[in-house]
Amino acid sequence: MPAVDVLIRDVRLEDAEAVVGILNPIIAAGAYTVLEGPLTGEVERAFIAGFPARGVFHVAESRGGRVVGWQTLEPFGAYTHAFDHVGVIATYVDLACRRQGIGRRLFEATFDRARQKGYEKIFTHVRGDNPAALAAYLKAGFQLVGTAARHARIAGRYIDEIMIERFL
Repeated sequence: MPAVDVLIRDVRLEDAEAVVGILNPIIAAGAYTVLEGPLTGEVERAFIAGFPARGVFHVAESRGGRVVGWQTLEPFGAYTHAFDHVGVIATYVDLACRRQGIGRRLFEATFDRARQKGYEKIFTHVRGDNPAALAAYLKAGFQLVGTAARHARIAGRYIDEIMIERFL
């Protein structure tokens, strides 16, 4: 599919419904995330309002003004300063808009902002049964750290989690 033209911007409280509008179908698909749901706009507004000051929360907005993806970067291990240089990233793109360059644009913007906020390393984990997500992260420069076997249990089924990291 061709790349779609999107504006990457900071999330706003009024984006909450659009964010859950993307996330809930992903959760319902049962194949792309370990999150459980569905989530509500009210819950998402509270999440956005309480998002860490050192965090990064970007949305990808289409030319028509529709949010088609989003990405968060949160501090890793806020209980100690030993991890102040590490952030944890999450990426979600509307199921109907995948493979159009939205994730790439989100990564570029988030990496830039993360550097500005003093991050040196980004960490995350991807479901072992989600090769498309793993490929997207690897294409963005992440490297494999290892596999946490049987790390998630969803609907009575164990799923491995692939741990990955990227140095900025």
